Amino acid sequence: MWFIQPKRDYVAEMPWKHDDEPAVMTWQIRARDYNTFIANILFCINFIISLAVGFAIFSFNEPGISSFLLGAGGGGFVLLISMSMTHQTAIIVYRLTDKRIEVFSWKPQIDSVKPVMKWTAIISGLGVLCLVFINPDFIIAAIGPIGIGVMAALMGNSKDYQSMVRNEEYHEIDWPNAEDIAVWRKRCLIGLRFTWYNEDGSHYSVYSKVYCHKKDFEKCLDIFKQRLPNTPYREGKLVVHSHFATLPE
Repeated sequence: MWFIQPKRDYVAEMPWKHDDEPAVMTWQIRARDYNTFIANILFCINFIISLAVGFAIFSFNEPGISSFLLGAGGGGFVLLISMSMTHQTAIIVYRLTDKRIEVFSWKPQIDSVKPVMKWTAIISGLGVLCLVFINPDFIIAAIGPIGIGVMAALMGNSKDYQSMVRNEEYHEIDWPNAEDIAVWRKRCLIGLRFTWYNEDGSHYSVYSKVYCHKKDFEKCLDIFKQRLPNTPYREGKLVVHSHFATLPE
């Protein structure tokens, strides 16, 4: 659920591997770390579908307030589900030193799914219990709440599963060796270009991504520009991929 996510300070909690190096700057940010243009197009399509679903529910019922609420609720539910797919965010935590940038990132959506599943199991379980008092045959309906509860428990206790679904990642950026600085101010994104060489002798160049808060963007950019005065600098759009960025063709 993109709209139910815990807020906390993660900088001090990260197991930094180079905490012996004095930090020049540390920050955390929540960002849509992917190509948002495509995601926004998909959202527009899903928005039209949600309107169609809401109108269909309204049309198939007798006109009235209840029909309107059912239609709005159904369309809104479809819209929220679509936004959970097209508007997912990642939490990214940075630690900038004179030698490198350490980066931890993960998708926090699973952190909100677990409590939602837990309370869904509890509330639906109480509902089934009330029905059982009325008619014992409803005991078969308890399979649903029990199944949801078991899934929530397994999700909460399995660290390997949580790590997988959260897409947890750690990497370092040796920013003093950057070959090029590219800045996309619209997304407060700084790209540091590096060239990677394969065993067969081929090579490719991509940009490591550094997302900044708008209020700290100029400060972070000044650090790179001052300490890399001879490195080429450019401004413009970057094409964002899951693990790197590139220049538009």
